[in-house]
Amino acid sequence: MRPAISCPERLVCAMAVVVAVGSSLSYAQPPAATAASGQRPGRSDPAFSQPSLAPGVDYTVPSEAEIKAALDRIRDHFVRSTPYRIIDSSTGQPISDLSTPVKTAGIDNRNGEFNDWSYSMGVVLAAMLQVSEVTGDTTFQDYTFRNFDFIFTHLPYFKKQAAEFGPQNQGYGRMIDMRELDHCGAIGAALIKTNATKPDPRYKEGIDLAATHILTRQLRLPDGTLARSRPVKLALWIDDAYMSIPFLAQMGKATGETKYFDDAARQVIGMSARLFNRENGLFDHSWFAGMDDDARFYWGRGGGWALMAMAELLSVMPETHPDRAKVLEIFRRGARGAVETQGSTGLWHQLLDRTDSYLETSASAMFTFAIARGVNRGWLPASYAPVAQSGWRALEARIRPDGQIEGICVGTTAAYDAVYYYNRPTELKAMQGYGPVLMAGAEMITMLRNFDIRRVNNTFYYDRKKQ
Repeated sequence: MRPAISCPERLVCAMAVVVAVGSSLSYAQPPAATAASGQRPGRSDPAFSQPSLAPGVDYTVPSEAEIKAALDRIRDHFVRSTPYRIIDSSTGQPISDLSTPVKTAGIDNRNGEFNDWSYSMGVVLAAMLQVSEVTGDTTFQDYTFRNFDFIFTHLPYFKKQAAEFGPQNQGYGRMIDMRELDHCGAIGAALIKTNATKPDPRYKEGIDLAATHILTRQLRLPDGTLARSRPVKLALWIDDAYMSIPFLAQMGKATGETKYFDDAARQVIGMSARLFNRENGLFDHSWFAGMDDDARFYWGRGGGWALMAMAELLSVMPETHPDRAKVLEIFRRGARGAVETQGSTGLWHQLLDRTDSYLETSASAMFTFAIARGVNRGWLPASYAPVAQSGWRALEARIRPDGQIEGICVGTTAAYDAVYYYNRPTELKAMQGYGPVLMAGAEMITMLRNFDIRRVNNTFYYDRKKQ
């Protein structure tokens, strides 16, 4: 493995920047962190006598009201953008008569996958519940309730469509004909959480479908680790940590059956054995059976998926579970790896160990959430709290006034070369970062409530409040 290329983050590295005119797609943008780029001056805590004022960096403690305002903008974007209608996908015209299936009928996702059955929307819907739980503002959970109600109200129609024409992508085909962990794990976990908050007998079908697929149909290695059959016949993707572990954890919580926690821990241990580099605390994106010299690429969002998945498992796993200590040890080492690779602005890089790769939003949100959750629950030392604080401040700057979020890498496959990862585009419609940003904000609010913050020698120290 060649060493990481050194490139100061405040310099614009010599890489081409291509912006698709008239769209939200941008390619391999270097971090804009200089005054020459037009960024605002840096902000520092007013109590500091010798503040750091790096351009564009906000080294201050956010208020709960500031965080909530940012989360409100994201919620408003989703409420405003979700159409809740069935259309003829070939013409775009609304379909009001749902008595007879039409092959080209589908949900209206021309603005994006807002009311689709997808893993990224699963993270969003679960995150909305978390924000309501933390803030008491029920408008967030109302969005989740409305989305799942829409899905299950129209599912019978699309099941008839599938029976006549075969499952259609725009007709909840990923739910009706589950083939991947992407099709069930993250959104299945959100459905369990929703059912716990607002029970609905219709949801059992979706939960059972997801459980059946993960437990009995998904490809596994001989030791039980969940696997994929692409791009080679037997492969592991670290993405699948989040596409399976939170669902298994929520099933364990909902049913009280130990087998789900056992399987969730099995995934953490099995994936880590092949993908986790204990020396640097980072997760390789993929592992291919039979390739002993497979190169390692520490893709940011992949590592974020892993750390978030472990945080969600530890949040509900019984303290007495025999594998809890193993999961916690891997989580702590992974958190340290994340802390040690945070960039100078508070964000993390697309390739975590390569500082000339661009600063990416979804990975940054995932690490911010997982570190803040770890500090809040006592799994991580309070010395990690300022890392989450800086992560949130940097994320906050990427939330536009209209609630859209900049700098989210689009869907990314398991690749063989660094150039692919360096040049994956970012897009405002890339949904993979929205849920994690909501989760990070909610966990930051919790952290502010849990700790007193001392300002000493121009930096921050967090002291847990006495109960």
